[in-house]
Formats: sequence, structure tokens, C-alpha cells
Amino acid sequence: MRKTILYIGILLLLAIPIRADNATVSRLPTLPDPSDPQLKEMFAKIRAKGGQPLNIHLVQGFAPALAKARLDMAYALRYDVVTPALLREMAILRTGQILRSDYEIDQHIPLARACGMTDAQIAALPDWRSSDLFDDKQRALLGYTEAVAAHGGDVNDATYDAFAKQFSPQEIVEITITVVTYYGTGQLTKALRVKPEGDGRKSAPPRC
Repeated sequence: MRKTILYIGILLLLAIPIRADNATVSRLPTLPDPSDPQLKEMFAKIRAKGGQPLNIHLVQGFAPALAKARLDMAYALRYDVVTPALLREMAILRTGQILRSDYEIDQHIPLARACGMTDAQIAALPDWRSSDLFDDKQRALLGYTEAVAAHGGDVNDATYDAFAKQFSPQEIVEITITVVTYYGTGQLTKALRVKPEGDGRKSAPPRC
């Protein structure tokens, strides 16, 4: 009897995957253990910031130098800018919505909430023009974000002028780089079908 129970237990253990199969993460195969020094450095940096390596990091890990460069850019936009974090996250969320990037939206809703965006604002974001939940500065930001992300970067004078009245030249550059960077991220997650994490892993928290 004991031998039978032990045998069943061994079979059950063998049936449990030691690591998540990348078939549930993206179109790419499973990333081998990150022995590349750049990947080790990158994953250590993520943990030092209070986050955990996410599916997008595992996918980009097949190109270690580019993965590290993209993480450095993401953290520069998150920690080394003067643009208020709430406005940055609002622009990223709207960019993700325009692209219909489920991964980007899933990752940045918690970051937006952490920086003060309300659930009502998140729900109203796709139709922000008809909502009274956004102030003039936020509306100028969203109008500019949509022009950059949805119209191929063709920002008309009226939209730019309204935006420039609310933001400094440094903020204008920061926001523009944020939108075009996360536009590219959204395209990457869609092309490679990167799926949202379902195991509780979180991104490094923003500085709000």
C-alpha cells in the first residue's frame, strides 16, 4: 500500500512543471536559464527596484543586449524624468488602448492606480473627450498622446499648441519619448503574443 502511494506521489510530482512553459508566455520557446551576464544583471536590477522579472523580460531575454537597453529606457522613463508619474501612466495606458495591447494595459493599470488615477478615470479613458473626469492639463496630454499614437505622429498645430501651453519643453520631450517607446512595446507584445502574468509577478513600483 505504501509503495503504491509513493509511486502515485512520484507520478504527480513529475506531472507538475518545474517552470512555466513559454507556450503560455509568448510565441517563442522557453528561455533557458539566464546564464548571460547581461541578463543576470538585468534581473538583479529588476529585483533591486522591488519588481520581478516579467514575461516581457523573459521574451526579450533572447536578445540580452537589447533587453538590457530596453529595461534601462523603461526605468529612465519611470524614475529619471520630471513629468508627474500620474500623467506618464495616463499616456502609457491610452497608448496601450489605442494599440489594443492587453499586456501593456494589464501592466500599467496597477501603476496608474498607485500614482492616483481613479478607477472611474481608467474606465472613462477610452472616451475621455466626453468625460468630465479629466482636467485641462490631462486633456491636453491625452489629445497629444492620441495624435502621436493613433495618427502616425502627425500632430496638428491646434493639438500641439494646447499641449505646449500645459507642459515645459523638457516634459514635451519626455512625454513624446514615453508614448513612442510604449507604442513600440505594445507592438512587440502583440507581434510575439506576450501574455499577461497570471502568477502574481509585479512590475517595479513607480515613484509617484
